[in-house]
Parts: sequence; C-alpha cells; structure tokens
Amino acid sequence: MFTQNQNDSRASSLVSCDTILQSRYRIVRQLGKGGMGAVYEAVDLRLGHSVAVKQTLTQDEALWQQFEHEARLLAQLNHPVLPRVSDYFTEGRRAFFVMQFVEGDDLAAMIKQQPGPFPRNAVIAWADQLLDALIYLHSHDRQIIHRDIKPHNLKITSAGKIALLDFGLATSQGLPSENESKCRSIFGYSPRYAPLEQIQDLGTSPQSDIYALGATLYHLLTGAKPPDALTRATALITSRPNPLKPAHEINPAVGIDLSAILSRAMAQNPHERYTSATEFREALRRLGRVDESMIETDPHTAATDSTSYEERDTTVLASIQPANSSRFASRTIAAILVILLASFGVFCRYYQWKLPATATQEVAGMAAPASAEINADVHSSTKSDRLSMRSSKKKESVRAEYPREQ
Repeated sequence: MFTQNQNDSRASSLVSCDTILQSRYRIVRQLGKGGMGAVYEAVDLRLGHSVAVKQTLTQDEALWQQFEHEARLLAQLNHPVLPRVSDYFTEGRRAFFVMQFVEGDDLAAMIKQQPGPFPRNAVIAWADQLLDALIYLHSHDRQIIHRDIKPHNLKITSAGKIALLDFGLATSQGLPSENESKCRSIFGYSPRYAPLEQIQDLGTSPQSDIYALGATLYHLLTGAKPPDALTRATALITSRPNPLKPAHEINPAVGIDLSAILSRAMAQNPHERYTSATEFREALRRLGRVDESMIETDPHTAATDSTSYEERDTTVLASIQPANSSRFASRTIAAILVILLASFGVFCRYYQWKLPATATQEVAGMAAPASAEINADVHSSTKSDRLSMRSSKKKESVRAEYPREQ
C-alpha cells in the first residue's frame, strides 16, 4: 500500500515482546506491520484476556490525528464483522489503541498457504457477511467508507466467520463527534483492489468499497490476482484486450451468473457498479436462492440422485418388467380362451350341435373377464366372430325344425 508522509525512522519505534504498556498490556508477539502502523497480540493483565494493540508508525502530527480518528471511529461501531476498540493512549512519543483480538489467519496468508480458488459457497457466505457490514458502515450517521478492503485485511475465525480489519484509510462524512477534531483523509490505496477514482485521488464513495470487495471476491474465487484498475484503463486507451478476464473463464466452477455479478461490481465507472451494498448483497442472495431451488431436499430422492444413471435405469427396468410380464400373460390367456371359444363354436356348427343356454352362458362368462384385457382390435374382431357364430347357429336351428321340401 502506498501512503504519503511515511517516516523512515518508524522501524525503531516498534515495540519488543514482553513490553508492558500502560502497566496493563503485555506485548506477546507482532501480528503484522504496514505503512501506517503495526499490530501486536497482547494480554490485558487486568482482565486476563487477549487483545490486539495497534501502533502508529509515524511522527507526523497529521497522521497522529488520523490514527486517533480511526480509534474513535471504531469505538463507535458495533457490528459482528467489525472489531471493537476499548482504549486509546500515547506513550513514549508513540500512539496506540487497543481493540478486540480476532484469532485466525488473514486471507492473504491463507492464499499463500493454499494457492488456488476457495470454495464457492464459503466465499459467497463471507461476501454476505461483509456486505452486511458495509450496509452498516455506509448507512451510519457519519457515513464511513473503508477504502482498503483486500485479503490482507480480512480474517477468518475458528467459527468460520469473517472480520474486516484496518480502518487506517477509512473516511467518514458528517460533523465530527464531541472531542474529535476534523482531520484530513489519508491518500493511499492497494493497487489490485482499489478503484480507478481512488488511485487517481478523485474522491471515494460507497461504490469504491463495492469495487474493492468485488476485486477481493474475484481473487478468492479464481485464485488469480485481479489486474489493477490503472492497467485496465491503459489497455482500453491503447485498444488492447481487457486484462480482466471473466471469472468463470478462469474457474468454470464460478458460473456465468456469479461471474457477471463480479464484473458489475468491478466496473471502471462507479455509476455502472451496484448502487449500494444492499443491491450487491441482494444479487448474491438471489443467486443463492436459485442454487438452492435446484437442490432436492428429500433424503430419499437425494439418495437416488447419488446413484449412477446405469443403476437408476436398472431400477426402473426392474420395477417395470413384472407389471409388463403379468399384463402380457393375462392378454395371452384371454386370447387363448377366445380362440378356444371360437373353435368350439365352429365345431358345434359343423356337427349341428345345440348347446344348452346355461352352458353357453358359463363359457361366455369364463371368456369375458379375460377378453377385457385384449386391445381394441382383437376385441373388435372377436365380437364379429361371435355375431357370425350366433347367426350360423340360428340358421341351422331353423333348418332342423323346418327341413327344405324335396
């Protein structure tokens, strides 16, 4: 991160381990160091728990005022994603403030340990928490712009929650609170995550945080550092290809819809980005609802879906075959009975037998249920045969009673 008014003697101002500040805070180890200050893990000897102690690394009076401004700003905030400030003091020409200690590694360290994309669902869950924090900051009585969202300033707790740290570049609008003097904002930016308007010192807005968060999510989802906004602008002016590739082209698991959300968040023109953190969050939640609607929640169906297509096809065939076999056998029996009935009728016609009505009804009763299973064509032809057979019987009966005269 590039900052103005850096002091070359700041290295000698670092606090060594086991130093006790204010007769209360014992320094355990250094957690990190940047252009604006250093952060230590310390033990609050009075309360017996771990705290984070941040130290400014400059002798510049204006930067001291900005440091105090950061402490007072954080002390007013109350959000689960943001650390709380509990104390501020100066000692030995050095300024410190004490804040909540967030245990865990920052995302920049995690990226170094395991290069490559982070799980999509985890990143979206972190984004939702961060956007909730940005909604809180941007809608605060004194609108607060963080201006330095990046993996280095994000920590993942043991519970899987995310924390947004380092408000060293934050600006606020509105009247200063009591006992707080108005101080100028510090010019600074992190090249790969800052929007063009911040790099060119043209002023920042909530859309600047939206760009920085979009660039951070891009890095986490693709495993590739996003090109800085100035490089993108230079490519556009010189008619070269856009160095910012769509996220789904780098990592297909991102998906086209999420890739489009990131592209809008990282638009060069602030007016083309999401109008607010609320709109950004709703876009991600809409995407999440679509994903959830595609997931079957029935455990029985889920178990079926986990099987292969071959197994599913085999199961379907096994369930169909017994029914088809039974139906086929039923139709076959019906057809045989009808054929036997027709043959018996022909036999009777040839020998001029006349069955008793009761016998005919019994045979017809046996064939009727079976013949109901035959298709329409077979049923129609069988009915015609019956009518023909009955007509023939009637004629033979008339001939027997009234023989033709010789």
